[in-house]
Amino acid sequence: MRSVFYVSDGTGITAETLGHTLLTQFDQVQFSPVNLPFVDSEEKLDAALLRISRAADQDGAPPLVFSTLIDRRLREALASRCKGVVFDLFETYTSGLEKALGVSANHVAGRSHGMGNLHTYTRRINALNYALANDDGAVVRDYPMADVILMGVSRSGKTPTCLYLALQFGIQAANYPLTEDDFETGDLPGLLVPYRNKLFGLTVDPERLQQIRSERRPNSRYASAEQCRKELAAAEALFRREQIPYLNITFMSVEEIAATLVHQAGLKKRL
Repeated sequence: MRSVFYVSDGTGITAETLGHTLLTQFDQVQFSPVNLPFVDSEEKLDAALLRISRAADQDGAPPLVFSTLIDRRLREALASRCKGVVFDLFETYTSGLEKALGVSANHVAGRSHGMGNLHTYTRRINALNYALANDDGAVVRDYPMADVILMGVSRSGKTPTCLYLALQFGIQAANYPLTEDDFETGDLPGLLVPYRNKLFGLTVDPERLQQIRSERRPNSRYASAEQCRKELAAAEALFRREQIPYLNITFMSVEEIAATLVHQAGLKKRL
């Protein structure tokens, strides 16, 4: 077990994201992560250094410290006094960018994950509200405003993908759940026909779907292996027959699903 600290004078999201990405390449080591956000004063840095020092003593090994501190004084203090191995993610790239661009960085904390541009922030919130209002086919009158409409059987990853598309890309994503009623005719549901060019399907392996559904409704027909296989076969047949692009998300994270979908569907990122 190795302690890992993400130190930032903002939310710490950037430090945690970059640090975690790097650490995924070392799956032979177990990590114990701690996020230390809003370290924007000497007093808060002292408290952070104390926690890192205690972890070093407890582990018998120096913790890994990923820092995105902006304030030069705090960065220098962290580098000189820390009992951990410090990876200064800000300094690593900023000096090179300053040289390449021929201008100095502003050294302002919180810009990456702050509100920033009000128009962009509003667009993100509107996209999120859209995804929530158009979840599981509850409302279809707003489909003309959709950038994409996800189709799939229940619990095939539609809702989390729509929310991620909204938060990360500002994309207005609706989703429509395919049910047994939709499969009876074998045709595309009539209310989706006008939006054929916006449709994108999600599917998953039957074994994975059964596992997910069993967590929600154990020992039910809904979660039975036979029902999962039947619904997925019908959904995939519909996608192929109607030439709707679709994606098997069995071994994909929501980040991978969203990125692949944006690429394959040619969606425009709005953030």
